[in-house]
Amino acid sequence: MLSLASFTSRRILCIRHYCKKTPTKLRVSEAISGSNLGANIKIQGWVRSVRPQKKNLFLHVNDGSSLQSLQIIASSDLNDPLLTFGCAVEVTGLLKQSPNQKQPVELEADKIRVVGECNPLDFPFKIKERHAVEYIRQFPHLRCRTNAFSSLLRIRSEATAAIHSYFKKNGFVQIHTPIITSNDCEGAGELFAVQPQRPENDVDEKFFSVPAFLTVSGQLHLEVMSGAFSKVYTFGPTFRAENSQSRRHLAEFYMVEAELSFTQSIEDLTEVMEDIFKSSTEYVLAQCAEDVALFHKHVSPGHRDSIDYWLRTKFPVMTYSEAVDILNRSSQNFVFPTEWGCDLQKEHEKYLVKHCGNIPVFVTDYPYELKPFYARDNQDHPEHTAAAVDLLVPGVGELCGGSLREERLDLLRTRLEEVELEDAYSWYLDLRRFGSVPHGGFGLGFERYLQCILGVDNIKDVIPFPRFSHSCLL
Repeated sequence: MLSLASFTSRRILCIRHYCKKTPTKLRVSEAISGSNLGANIKIQGWVRSVRPQKKNLFLHVNDGSSLQSLQIIASSDLNDPLLTFGCAVEVTGLLKQSPNQKQPVELEADKIRVVGECNPLDFPFKIKERHAVEYIRQFPHLRCRTNAFSSLLRIRSEATAAIHSYFKKNGFVQIHTPIITSNDCEGAGELFAVQPQRPENDVDEKFFSVPAFLTVSGQLHLEVMSGAFSKVYTFGPTFRAENSQSRRHLAEFYMVEAELSFTQSIEDLTEVMEDIFKSSTEYVLAQCAEDVALFHKHVSPGHRDSIDYWLRTKFPVMTYSEAVDILNRSSQNFVFPTEWGCDLQKEHEKYLVKHCGNIPVFVTDYPYELKPFYARDNQDHPEHTAAAVDLLVPGVGELCGGSLREERLDLLRTRLEEVELEDAYSWYLDLRRFGSVPHGGFGLGFERYLQCILGVDNIKDVIPFPRFSHSCLL
């Protein structure tokens, strides 16, 4: 049986143990929210600024969860020669209200531990300087530490979530289409061949027994799935061996692709294309307000007003023939020809968007000969067009491209014979033999979408690790 003194002693130990309980680990964004004021917390991140004074030490620490950093106040006794800009730290202390209105909360530190050193003299970015994007692009292994690029990556993450959420909410089934394929979906021949790396003297047969390539599109595989599911989509990397270093092309980029069975007209596609653009953009603006504001303030001033207008406005639709007529009546001198049958170039797309009031615009019913074998024949001679559609957006040009697919077996077989692909795509004919229905789909360039909503000029600045001709860093 315990004595009164022993019981009292144990009770005091329990109280002391309770008071010294483990600090709550928070992200910087959670700490800044102010919902844990008065709590003993721990944060882990990287130092963005150090300001030592006679009695106090001031730090700003960021962990990538927020554009804003958390201010740390500590006794000068906690200063450390290793505590420099860029170093990684673990800080514990009391989270309290800040007297500074620009910093709503601050962390009064009782312990600061440096867990990763950094030599700020060699670090290529200075926190108080604005660096040109061309300069930042030289350091793909470090540019995620800049404010602008960390904001971009948070936006990219939320935009990805928004797209998946849209498809899930609207009854689409996600399909993981292959990255390695034997099909050239676009028919342009801009393919990366896939083969194992072997010693030069080891000449073996093809690994897959047939030529294999990195995918340029998941469309044909989605068409396979559209024979069993009425709505399918995929979202993943695609590859084009296009020898271009332009501001709008990459060798590796991400595509959002969807296929809808039982379509009635091209409007079935344009409705989804417009809806996913607007719903995803609204989500990003709501979830990443601070990060988006950084771009709309420093990269593309005034762009937010344009975005808000697009979200309130129904996207106009014109046919290819109407587009060519508009171009031909223009007083502008185009570099490329504008007669009927020509492919629309960037300068044409830019003019058409401007003609419509600088809002996204759909162009439908392109010349049949301009489109791949799978595009549905409108059978509208003498013009002869295909049921295809592009979504053109300001500053970027083509954002989405799609078409109704040719579901009529005889017309599809004739088309494949004309382009000498009947043997290679015999399986594609099978899709029309066994329960085919009218269907169609589209692809949306994810990086171009980010360019569009943020007002970023170069596509290389909206992807973590850009790959293009003569450049594959990391």
